[in-house]
Amino acid sequence: MNAEIITIGDEILIGQIIDTNSSWLGQILSSAGIQVVHRTSVSDKPPAICSALDQASERADIIIMTGGLGPTKDDVTKHTLADYFKSNLILNQEVLDWVTHIFQQRNLPMIESNMLQAMVPESCEVLFNKNGTAPGMWFHQNGKVYISMPGVPFEMKTIFEEQALPKLKATFPLPVIVHRTIQTCSIGESFLAKRIAHWENNLPAHIKLAYLPSVGQVRLRLSGTGSDGKKLRTEMQELIDQLYPLIGDYIFGEEDDSLPIVVGRILKQRKKTVSTAESCTGGYLAHQITSVAGSSAYYTGSIISYDNRIKTDELGIDLQILQKDGAVSKACVEQMAQHIRKKFNTDYSIATSGIAGPDGGTPDKPVGTIWIAVCSAIECTSMLYNMGDHRERTIQRTALQALDMLRKMLLKELV
Repeated sequence: MNAEIITIGDEILIGQIIDTNSSWLGQILSSAGIQVVHRTSVSDKPPAICSALDQASERADIIIMTGGLGPTKDDVTKHTLADYFKSNLILNQEVLDWVTHIFQQRNLPMIESNMLQAMVPESCEVLFNKNGTAPGMWFHQNGKVYISMPGVPFEMKTIFEEQALPKLKATFPLPVIVHRTIQTCSIGESFLAKRIAHWENNLPAHIKLAYLPSVGQVRLRLSGTGSDGKKLRTEMQELIDQLYPLIGDYIFGEEDDSLPIVVGRILKQRKKTVSTAESCTGGYLAHQITSVAGSSAYYTGSIISYDNRIKTDELGIDLQILQKDGAVSKACVEQMAQHIRKKFNTDYSIATSGIAGPDGGTPDKPVGTIWIAVCSAIECTSMLYNMGDHRERTIQRTALQALDMLRKMLLKELV
């Protein structure tokens, strides 16, 4: 079954609010075996809403609308739907009783605009809204289902999960759709595709692969369709198992894993600690580590040694190294990592130093030149990278690369 999502509201079109409803609905519908084929945002004007409904009816079996159901004059969705489905508005006593209860409970007067919330198109089935005053509506016409819900996310989600989705499952024979996500880093999309080309070319027709790149990472999403959920999940797991011998060094997790979560999990399980010394990343690496709840169990802190004086005074970097090799060098970054580990008495440490740009580069050390070092009591590993000429992306890539270097060291020392 195909679905289209229509979000209604000028506030979305002008960028005043972000449409999170469509993203959430897309995930829920997909997991239920319903494919979203189109997403549309339209203004709070009847012609725009009707035009969107006409077009959606050509593309989809299920049309889901959010927004425009409030009590004010700019909320026109309900009246537009009544006209569209050639239906009169009638009073729904259950909704009226609920709205009355809400205002009595809050000790507020029941004004006419709130009473009008109980007026619904005669041809719809009411989807009760236990979190607000605007009910959802279900229309079934010419074999297609039209669902209208409030735009307030927590109201919409409850209506859809508790009422609309069960009705959809009862109305349509839905296939099983299973998504699996493999998280990779430290390898570009094209290089990744080349490595797994033979595996990808031999995927069965009912399982598709998508590459989802972001800064410093590429997610591989497998989407399988079938009638037997258990069989499909087993088949997809077997395919994922085949990936690990091909790109295992680059896989850091699955599903919603992030590098900070994965690294933190390993440190916590092993009861190990880490500290950081940052120059070019300016605290972003520490931010990534501490974005994980419970990171205080393994992360002690950082020195942001942006100025060379901090490198010498707080980290004890040899002045001769700074004068001879410079702050952006193997010798400097290794000393940063070694000294912060000893200073903060941690099991592991990470240091970053580089030229994030947009200026400061030289022919020998162009913008994007980055040194990263990761140290333990056993070894100190450093790597030179060129992260490109975009400052923000360089900082993000450096932090992720540093975390991946620590992950690999942790795994190697586990063996």
